[in-house]
Order: sequence, then C-alpha cells, then structure tokens
Amino acid sequence: MADFKFKILAHDKNSRARTGMIRTRRGDIETPHFVPVGTLASVRALDSADLEFLGAQCALVNTYHLHLKPGDKLIKKLGGTHEFMNFDKPLFSDSGGFQAFSLGLAREHNIGKIGVFPDQSKNTGVRPRSNLPGLDPGKNLAKVSGKGIEFKSVYDGSRHFFDAEKSMEIQSNLDADIIMAFDECTSPLSDYGYTKTAMIRTHRWAEQSLKYHNKDQAIYGIVQGGYFNDLRDESTQFINSLPFDGIAVGGSLGKTKADMHEILEWVIPQLDGRPRHLLGIGEVDDIFECVARGIDTFDCVGPTRIARRANLYVLPASGGNGKNKFRINIAAAKYAADPGPVDANCRCFVCENYSRAYLRHLYEARELAYFRLATIHNLWFILRLMEKIRESIKNGNFAELKKEWLG
Repeated sequence: MADFKFKILAHDKNSRARTGMIRTRRGDIETPHFVPVGTLASVRALDSADLEFLGAQCALVNTYHLHLKPGDKLIKKLGGTHEFMNFDKPLFSDSGGFQAFSLGLAREHNIGKIGVFPDQSKNTGVRPRSNLPGLDPGKNLAKVSGKGIEFKSVYDGSRHFFDAEKSMEIQSNLDADIIMAFDECTSPLSDYGYTKTAMIRTHRWAEQSLKYHNKDQAIYGIVQGGYFNDLRDESTQFINSLPFDGIAVGGSLGKTKADMHEILEWVIPQLDGRPRHLLGIGEVDDIFECVARGIDTFDCVGPTRIARRANLYVLPASGGNGKNKFRINIAAAKYAADPGPVDANCRCFVCENYSRAYLRHLYEARELAYFRLATIHNLWFILRLMEKIRESIKNGNFAELKKEWLG
C-alpha cells in the first residue's frame, strides 16, 4: 500500500523494544501502542469524542460482528466505518478468523479468549465463555474446512460462510486502514496434528488474502503454529516471505504466559523491519514483556471489559503491582464511604472529579454512568502507560521503567 510506511525511531539497548511510527492514509500511530477494541464500531460505553480525549491514536473493529450487525454493505453505503462511527483516525480490522476459535474450540474447551491462559484464568476479570442466548453450552458453532469457516450467528442462529475472498470483501466494505489476512486461530488445547493442519490452511488463506484484498488498505499476515517450535518457525518463515505490510502474531500462545514469551522468542528474531502486532493481549505485565521482545502494537478487550466488571487500574505509586494485577475491585465494601479518587496519582478526568464511593455506588446501582467513567479511567491508564514506555525507550531507561512496574 503506497500510503503505508513504518519507520523505526529508536531501539532499546538491553532488549528488542523499539519505538516507531506507522504512517497510514488516515494518520500516524506512534509505537509501541495499545489499540482499543471497538467490536461493533464502538469501544463499549464510549464514543469517538471520548477516544479523541483519551489520546487513542487508533482503534480496532470486528469483521464478524459488523458483518452481522448492522452489515458491512450498509456500512459501506453509509461511507465506511470511519464515517459511520465519526472517527477520523486509523482503524484496524480483524479477519473474522478468530471466530473459528471463539465460536468453535473455545466453546468445546470452555476457554473464554486467547489472552486468558488455561492455568491462569482465576481472578482475571474475564470469565470463561458462557452460553449465549438460545444456544447450547459447549456446542461448536463454527465448522472449519479447507474452503473456509462456516459460522452460526450468535444473534439469530443464521449461518454464514467466510473464506479469504469474503473476509477481504467485508474488510474492504468496512474501509479499515490496516486489515488482517484470513486465518484460523487454534485453541491452547489443540494437538500438534490439528495445529499443523490449521497452519497450512492459514498459509493458503494468506496468499488468497493478498490476492483479493483492497490495495488501498494495508494488510498484515498472521503467524500461526500454536505452542510448537517447528510450526511457529515454519509459519514465521512463510508469512515473512510474503509481501504483507506488517506481521501479526496470533493463535494459541500456549498455556502460560511463559509459553507466550517463548513463542515470541521463536518468532520475533526471524522477522524483518515491518511493524509487528500481537493479537488479543493487553495486561500490564504482558505489555512490558512483549514490548521487550519487539512487539509494536497490541489489541485487547481486557482493559475495558474488566472496567465493566468493577476492576479499576491503579499505578505502582498507589499500590498497583503484579500480585493485584494493578487493580482494585471498586465493588469491595471498603470503598462504600471512601472519599478519595480511584488513584490519587492519576490525572484522568474520573480521578480528578469523582470518588471511589461514588463509583462504587454507580456500580452497585448498575447506573450506566459507571461503565463510561470506569472505561475512561482504564483506557487513560493504559494509554498513558504506553506513552511512558515510548519515552523510556527513547531515553534509554526502558529496563528501569519495567523494573519499577514489575519488580
């Protein structure tokens, strides 16, 4: 894509961390950066003015969900997703391939999402996948074949089929600036044989995605292979050999965070200078560890989802640490009469104007204002953290910042 460029601005001397600038047709993204997820063309509880106020440089929208509601063809008729949601900054879109996992093996294996590792799912603020209205629990709602993925709609049970050409058509209709090649995302519990079959499909679909994608859009290829060194090596070499604008690391990232770190150690050293995106990861420790291994951008529903479930971020100076995952649970009774802000060291709109007692009251009363205020606070926290990380890499003290936060 002619309008898409990536320039590395600085390297960390002690790790693979780097800062850079992604240039797109709708603006620049300074990296490392966290990409807020707006599944249905909205970061839940916020509007585009909120994203502007928070300093979000971009956002990500969901191909599968927007295809079903309100329909990608309608969005195209209305001027594309930017016009539809009144957002003038770059947009990422996923390929729809993640739904092969989330509607398929995730339901069979009772795994909520890739970023919640099977042995670390307690106290994450992200519950295992529950049953959807009118659908049997544990029932696989996605059928994958060499041709593509047949999905069952989570809204009305209707059937839909995606292949690489269809995914590219939908993403073109959405008019995102950075799109993902069609892929199959496997489960952490998938065996070697299935993971290899899915990887081979992903490679074939990657070539088809390049053939069919809208050339006005930048496109990232996705490295698959699960937690198998030889498959990750094979996938990295194959995807890296194709003329994608960027490279994403996706699929099962193992059963523990240590597994994820090891996968990145396998993959990242083999990649060239194109931007690198990590799909579905976004906890505080993940950000530090993955930036240190060379990741440029992340997307994750975590910060906004945990906000809606009463988990609010706090800085290290306010008691945040690895043990409490840099969070307090605002629903706790001890905050019922607490006149202080969520975080006395935070300068966000919420902390400067509202007390813990008020936010707890809103949460307990299920007032809609809670969801907006909590989401503003958590995204402010994450986006300011990314700013600190960028500055630390430029100033040569990323290791010190990482130690300050993670110990």
